[in-house]
Amino acid sequence: MTNTSGVPARRLAIKALRRIVDDGAYANLALPPLLDRSSLDERDKRLVTELVYGTTRMLRACDFLVDRFVLDEVDPEVRAALRLGAYQLHYLRVPSHAAVDATVGAVKGRGKSVVNAVLRRVADAEVAWPDLATELSYPDWIVALLTKELGAEKATRALVTMNEAASVHTRDDGYVQDPASQLVADAVEAKAGHRVIDLCAAPGGKATDLASRGAAVIASDLRPNRVRLTKRNIDGLGAAVPVVTADGRQPPFRAGTFDRVLIDAPCSGLGSLRRRADARWRIEADAPARLADLQFDLVVAGLDLVKPGGTLVFSVCTLTNVESTGVLAAVREHFPTLELLPVPAGSWEAKGAVGYLLPDEHDGMSIWRVRKPMSAA
Repeated sequence: MTNTSGVPARRLAIKALRRIVDDGAYANLALPPLLDRSSLDERDKRLVTELVYGTTRMLRACDFLVDRFVLDEVDPEVRAALRLGAYQLHYLRVPSHAAVDATVGAVKGRGKSVVNAVLRRVADAEVAWPDLATELSYPDWIVALLTKELGAEKATRALVTMNEAASVHTRDDGYVQDPASQLVADAVEAKAGHRVIDLCAAPGGKATDLASRGAAVIASDLRPNRVRLTKRNIDGLGAAVPVVTADGRQPPFRAGTFDRVLIDAPCSGLGSLRRRADARWRIEADAPARLADLQFDLVVAGLDLVKPGGTLVFSVCTLTNVESTGVLAAVREHFPTLELLPVPAGSWEAKGAVGYLLPDEHDGMSIWRVRKPMSAA
């Protein structure tokens, strides 16, 4: 007789996985409503969250584990169950009888026999991975790009780290923020009396951090929903930070207004993939180059806002050259009088004038800083 313990949790996980993989829903948007409407207890909800996010993250590897034993095409529910079972067996090390029985129990109809047979083979078989991208479950282009630009050892370390769940870090004021973002705020070197604008401010963590240092900060972002989120976070901390809806490429502020301009730019996110389980499957290979063009435009607009002698800080939560050293090279070509500031002290590693952080207890991040000359010459 099949053990029914854990079946409802697996059934819900299969439903969520199908919405994410088959229907294209975002994992962080699809799963919470399903959990809220379920009658699962908190322990099972945590299990479902781990199963869904983990399987989504390790999708390519899970497919390899099961496809060795799948003889014919299977329907989407069976495919989702097989992926889920492979994740439990290989990554969570759930005992085979528990993982197989509960996953089989969550499947309806004749698919049960397929799931049962394949997962029992997965449980017993040794694994010989065909390549690093399959083993670590990334698209080929991400592994190839990071290996080329970081070297094999650092790239592998970053990719392995981004397969782990992100840690939760809470500031002294109660705001949850990744330490890399806090290091970016440090690098702005805002002081009491400085006027600062955060041009891509959502969700507001850096803006509130800068305001806590005594600076007069304005937070700006393009999309109304992101602006609303930013305002909620700022109001929740009781911070005196005005929030503006504006295109950072055409900011509605006078030239030469700010002592500090921070541009934490939209990017490919290849340093923070663990924060969104499905992100690696959504990013297109041409995204870094496309986004670098946007980043350059944001910097051009931001430089216009910097007063003489003021500084602009540029950061992205990615590790690609085109979005870091490439943008800086283009900026310096167009603005040769800018003073290049050193890589911030501390945890940052230097790649020329660009500082970067490999994913660790924090996200991966790249940063550079320039100072506007005192004269217009």
